[in-house]
Amino acid sequence: MTSVAMRRRSDPSAGSAPLSNGVSATVSHSTVVGATSDLSLDRQDFVALSTAISNGDDVGPFVRRAFASGRPDSLLHHLRLFARSKESEIEELCKAHYSDFIRAVDDLRSLLCDVDDLKTSLSDTNRLLLSTGVPLLNSLDSYLYAKSLSNNLSLALNSARRCVKLLTICARANYHLGNNNLYLALRAVDEIDHEVVRDAAAVPLPALKRMLVRYIPAIRGYAEKKISKEFSDWMVQVRAASRHLGQVAISRASAQRQRDEELNSTRSGAESLYSLDADSDPDDIAAAAASAPDAASAAGFDLTPLYRAHHIHTTLGLEDRFKKYYFENRKLQLTSDFQVSSMTPFLESHQTFFAQIAGFFIIEDRILRTGGGLVSRADVDSLWDAAVAKMVAVLEDQFSRMQTANHLLLIKDYVGLLGTTLRRYGYAVGPLMDVLAKHRDKYHDLLLADCKRQVTEALAADKFEQMMMKKEYEYSMNVLAFQIQTSDIIPAFPYVAPFSSTVPDLCRIVRSFIEDSVSFLSHGGQIEIFPTVKKYLERLLVEVIDASIVRLVDTGGLNWSQAMHVAANMAVMERACDFFYLHAALLSGVRRPGHTSSRRDFPLKRSRDASEVLLLKLLCNKIDDFVDNNADSINWMADDVVNGSGNGVELGNEYANEVYIYLDTLLETAKHILPAPVLRRVFYGVLSHVSDQVIGLFLSDSVKRFNINAVIGIDVDLRHFEEFADGLVPLFADNPDELSGGEEPRSALIEARQMVNLLMSNNPENFLNPVIRERSYNKLDYKKVVSISEKFRDSSDRLFGTFSTIGTRRGEKANPSKRKGLESLIKRLKDVS
Repeated sequence: MTSVAMRRRSDPSAGSAPLSNGVSATVSHSTVVGATSDLSLDRQDFVALSTAISNGDDVGPFVRRAFASGRPDSLLHHLRLFARSKESEIEELCKAHYSDFIRAVDDLRSLLCDVDDLKTSLSDTNRLLLSTGVPLLNSLDSYLYAKSLSNNLSLALNSARRCVKLLTICARANYHLGNNNLYLALRAVDEIDHEVVRDAAAVPLPALKRMLVRYIPAIRGYAEKKISKEFSDWMVQVRAASRHLGQVAISRASAQRQRDEELNSTRSGAESLYSLDADSDPDDIAAAAASAPDAASAAGFDLTPLYRAHHIHTTLGLEDRFKKYYFENRKLQLTSDFQVSSMTPFLESHQTFFAQIAGFFIIEDRILRTGGGLVSRADVDSLWDAAVAKMVAVLEDQFSRMQTANHLLLIKDYVGLLGTTLRRYGYAVGPLMDVLAKHRDKYHDLLLADCKRQVTEALAADKFEQMMMKKEYEYSMNVLAFQIQTSDIIPAFPYVAPFSSTVPDLCRIVRSFIEDSVSFLSHGGQIEIFPTVKKYLERLLVEVIDASIVRLVDTGGLNWSQAMHVAANMAVMERACDFFYLHAALLSGVRRPGHTSSRRDFPLKRSRDASEVLLLKLLCNKIDDFVDNNADSINWMADDVVNGSGNGVELGNEYANEVYIYLDTLLETAKHILPAPVLRRVFYGVLSHVSDQVIGLFLSDSVKRFNINAVIGIDVDLRHFEEFADGLVPLFADNPDELSGGEEPRSALIEARQMVNLLMSNNPENFLNPVIRERSYNKLDYKKVVSISEKFRDSSDRLFGTFSTIGTRRGEKANPSKRKGLESLIKRLKDVS
């Protein structure tokens, strides 16, 4: 026992293991103090280490800290000190249980014999068991081997089937790639990816898995590259296709507009000359627009490559990137389309420019409706706003440079068709229409300038002779086309018109102006066309035609025949003006244009009056020449009264005969040229001038005195002129309203007649009677009566002595009271004057 105990004391490690769990956790304070006296480690660290070991805590932190601080030896020394402290405790414990330990050893020795017997028995049993179990073990090993082989074969078959499935999918992907069916190929690749990534056991062969993992991204990259190239090719094609597409759409709009205009013309002709049917049914118009095939389809344009690229990128998970790429590229294309070539005149390139933009937005509208969210309404609107701003800027710049109305009209018409086309696709074209409206005045100013040039050329080229028409088509083209005929009966040909070639030329100019004006104002936004056309039409008539004719008349280069034709032309133009307003109303879409032809002022009134004034002036000058050249032949103190030539016809003075012959010749010419109203006004003015000339003869300074015989001669002259005036009445029988205020042509001679009647009156003092003067002498002037009466003498130079011989010469008694009456009249008239 002692030897055993001593061995245990000499080998602390042998007893430390069985005693470690039973050693007390309390450590003597004196022992720790004695153990740490020779150590450099701090007392506090040793206490902490001892406490941790006693409590069974982890000493890892102490070890890491010792190595971290570079003092592992100190830690080892502490551990040894702790072990020594425990050895003393073990030793004391062994001393306390020494006897018990000896008894335990004796018990163990007795137990050892029993164990030897048991061991022998177990050895025999084991040999018996081995002899019996070896065959069973061999059978079990064979079974286990067969089962392992079966499992391996099953795994191999499953792996082979999975490999066959993957390889089949790969073959399908290759087939679709070879046929450029990228979507189906990507579906196959996605299926492979799902098998490889989601189910790692699906690919038993690492080499196959590595190959698939490497080629799946490559195939997707190839598909993306392939579809991107196809999309790039489509983007190149779409630019050329856009132009053709826009041209097709705009041509359709033009054809539709033409059909609508023809339909309106047909309806107008079916009703009457000056009326149209009600507006077209909006439902009919909507149905016609809906039945028209889409412009993109009509142009044969294919959006499949775009949709395919979109679908492939969506499949690849790159939809947002593709949308952004598509929008940015289309925006760049639109910006490129905005470029206007400085090398080509805009008049030649404007159709291509606008057709390109129209086609662009027709395609975008189609993509918006059928692209599955490829573009949004906001994106299309932003592109359209940019396009509108650019088109407005281009139009403003080009319109400001144009100096030809026809050029401006061509561009406006095409822009109007562009607006009509794109409005059908829901685009707001108001700003474009505003630009056209803004340049409305400039266009009409240019058009007026062009018309002014044409009017000037037409007036300069006209010889102002009656126009002859040899064929019916000429009559239809020059008369019926402008409704200036005076009868619905077609005349016999050749037909001599009562106007010169200026009239149809001016009518054609005005009609062309109306059509151009309506064409510019039509299809250009919400505007009442007829009031606007009427305003510019009146400017043409007043500022151009009227002013041009007035200038022609004022130049003084016309003779009386030409002036007569100008006056006749103005009468015809008055009828043509009604046609102008009605034609403008019909073209403007006024369904009841008859209401527009209410009585209005004649816009060519200044030129009409000027032409008539010129004609009258020329005729009066001619009459003045006759009077002036033959005034000396009048015998103011004739001894005898002018009598007939033997056949009972009284002959007047020489001037009167020449004037009468001139008027009669003039009438034969004028009644075939001048219409009744103008004829009446002209001859009324001529006769008024004749009356003034007769009064002028009495007032002439060369006439110092005259007698009753001279007055009787003037009376004969007046009767000739009155007979001529009465001969004019039948010419106005069909137009009784043309007699001004109900006056007859002879009323133009009233002043001369009243003066002669006064000089031949037996009671001249009745002139002072207000009632009689108002009834018989209301046209006479006091001063003229005085001046003429003072020259009235008889043959013996006695004041009014000739009145006493009037009766004698006519077989009557002399009347002394008449002379006294005239003397009294002269005196009182002088007092009044």
